[in-house]
Amino acid sequence: MTSHEFYMDLALQNARAMKGQTDPNPLVGSVIVNDNRIVGVGAHLKAGEPHAEIHALRMAGEKATGGTIYVTLEPCSHHGRTGPCAEAIVKAGLSRVVIATLDPNPIVAGNGVKILEEAGIDVIIGVREEESRKMNEVFNKFIVRQLPFVTLKSASTLDGKIASSSLDSKWITSEEARYDVHKLRNENMAILVGVNTVIEDDPELTTRIPNGRNPIRVVMDSTLKIPLNAKLVTDELAETWVFTSEAYHRERKKSLEERGVKVFVTNHPDRVNPLEVLEILGKQLISSLLIEGGGGINASFLENKLIDKVVIYYAPKLIGGKTAPTFIEGTGIDKMRDAVELTDVSVTQLGKDFKFVGYPQNAAADS
Repeated sequence: MTSHEFYMDLALQNARAMKGQTDPNPLVGSVIVNDNRIVGVGAHLKAGEPHAEIHALRMAGEKATGGTIYVTLEPCSHHGRTGPCAEAIVKAGLSRVVIATLDPNPIVAGNGVKILEEAGIDVIIGVREEESRKMNEVFNKFIVRQLPFVTLKSASTLDGKIASSSLDSKWITSEEARYDVHKLRNENMAILVGVNTVIEDDPELTTRIPNGRNPIRVVMDSTLKIPLNAKLVTDELAETWVFTSEAYHRERKKSLEERGVKVFVTNHPDRVNPLEVLEILGKQLISSLLIEGGGGINASFLENKLIDKVVIYYAPKLIGGKTAPTFIEGTGIDKMRDAVELTDVSVTQLGKDFKFVGYPQNAAADS
């Protein structure tokens, strides 16, 4: 490991600690080194607040002059709610800037580096680049396509069942796996289910971890048959948004809105198009979406190549049953050669269960 990699790893660690706090902004960490000593550290804490570089520069003060700043994402070059970090670095008199990856934001995209180089600062790009890109997979998609990064999550037995034939599903996975799900909810701005899940399970879809945030609850409901006494309607623990079609129940829409539920009527006569849901969420600055639906909802997103990431919690159990629901239903594929392949796969053990993470090829983030 080189010294550049060592210090960039510290910057990445600072950035990752803020996961779930900065969206729709990226995760960014920074470390300033002078005479082989760390003199400043920083991380971006929240959208609208100072960037990581500014926090590190404030800590370093005059000790930043002539030093090296490590930053996980190219310093910004534009005037937004905060000033340009590239100009602040120049003003502080740093001699070198080490960057993990360039910013995909079209209004930055190399302009930050240009400001630094024109000021005579030595710039090194690409240290821990892959780690930085992976860390900001949500931002990297959202800032370019204005669509949320979509994660499909499910809990399943080894034979692919999400419930028994009697629809009993509590609990498939262990307490350790369920706790990890709550951390996943905390990292996403919104969580989506179909109306049948609301009717059958009456879920809260909240985050039950210390200091966790509750995502916006999103329901796909083509006719507005969501019960008015459902927890998502009455508990006031988080916002609930319902997406419906032109076939929606007029009186039910009024009743839901009176209860504080936001209703979006999409442009289809009798169903809700998942792509339109994502487009509307993007316009509402929702950069990440966790899908916890049943097999039908999951299939509708997968068949339309709208899934960016898959997270499956497998329990070492077998229940069988032709009528027991699976986590992917829909029409399915005809030929094995057309199966959706997952790449960059990882498997970790949580209690008795296994967490499987993979990325569908030709998914929304790659297209």
